[in-house]
Amino acid sequence: MQQFPCPFCGPRNETEFHFVVEAGHSRPEPADQVSDAEWAEYLYLFKAPKGAASEVWVHLTCREYFIMQRDTQTRAVLGVQTLPGADL
Repeated sequence: MQQFPCPFCGPRNETEFHFVVEAGHSRPEPADQVSDAEWAEYLYLFKAPKGAASEVWVHLTCREYFIMQRDTQTRAVLGVQTLPGADL
């Protein structure tokens, strides 16, 4: 089992975390003017790079969201940071 570092709680078991989205994946706006094709691209198409990636994760225990940089090939965690505006 892999350990992930929560910036609020410290290292925890990976089963306590849930992947949310690639960092920088912005919702198209204004919603009432977005085409079906644009919604489908937003919902289903991701970059999914090999190697270093920044992703938004949530720690289910403390319910805090944060950004994790990790290598998608080796699964190594390269770093974590709180989201802008997060209270510490």
